[in-house]
Amino acid sequence: MTTDAVGGVYSYAITLARELSRRGAEVTLACMGPEPKPDQRADAEAVPGLRLEHAPYSLEWMEEPWVDVDRAGQWLLRLERDLQPDLVHLNGYCHAALPWAVPTVVVAHSCVLSWWRAALGGDIPERYRTYRERVSSGLLHARAVVAPSASMLQSLRDEYRFAGEATVIFNGVSASDYFRRPKQPFYLAAGRMWDRAKNLELIVSAGELLPWPVWIVGEGFSAPGGSRVQGTGRLTRAALARLMSEASVFLHPARYEPFGLAPLEAALSGAALVLGRLDSLLEIWGRSALYVSTEDPHELARVAQRLADDPMFRHSLASKAEFRARELSSTAMGHAYTALYSRLIAEARPQSTGKQAAPIAATSETN
Repeated sequence: MTTDAVGGVYSYAITLARELSRRGAEVTLACMGPEPKPDQRADAEAVPGLRLEHAPYSLEWMEEPWVDVDRAGQWLLRLERDLQPDLVHLNGYCHAALPWAVPTVVVAHSCVLSWWRAALGGDIPERYRTYRERVSSGLLHARAVVAPSASMLQSLRDEYRFAGEATVIFNGVSASDYFRRPKQPFYLAAGRMWDRAKNLELIVSAGELLPWPVWIVGEGFSAPGGSRVQGTGRLTRAALARLMSEASVFLHPARYEPFGLAPLEAALSGAALVLGRLDSLLEIWGRSALYVSTEDPHELARVAQRLADDPMFRHSLASKAEFRARELSSTAMGHAYTALYSRLIAEARPQSTGKQAAPIAATSETN
């Protein structure tokens, strides 16, 4: 399984690897891009049967990455030759076009072109032509394509004229990783400040209108002392879980969000959710969250004020979000991927002259 250590894909990969391990599978995580932080390596080491490999190749969504992307492809093919896996799971697109010997699954967590349209607007620059071509080729060659929401799947069809079969599998997290403490009067948000998709600047604009302080978790944010909005910098998953356990409200007025792990984690921690009015977030959360314009800081402030002023309403909304979050469990995600993997492996077996794949066991355990 490929991954990177930059954002939520790494957490997703660790969670899925843990579920697969519980079902008797052995997973090798091939991490590209920046080296995993010590706490990220510790998360991998805690998963039985998980092997972590790293190579510092540029990722396909970075600027002018193609020499590195091709080198990474050769590295991945060498790993396949050495490990002889039953299946390759790609959390990216381009490498699906490689001459793999086993079935490949591509999971569409996001893409540069749909991100650009949502976060920046306007036409896609010509410099992304190669990206479009390489992603289209990857989608064409993948044995199976998965998206974490129907909205993200539609984006693939719109941007790349992708017409092949695809499956929607919602992401999930383990409820045992999150907990709630007595709630404190503050708002929480998360994301990298440079990523316009997360729309943290809207929270900063609304900050002085809010009755409670705001903590923003992530890299690249700083504010003068005394500001209502303050940054924590990057936190480990354990530290983030502790902060989420005390947050009363989670603010996520995103411009672009194919799924959104942070709201899911916050909901499991007992926070009420205020989300950007996006098709994907409405699809996932329905009536268990409040929604705001991604452009109006005054609307964000009004909704956040209402939650601060009405504890009963806030607690009711938080309970609805937590109930929905428990449906989006890592167990449910693990079941869905296990079924997909098993089908693909079984379909490939008659043509295979190599080793016979052991079935991935189902499990009825819950979290």
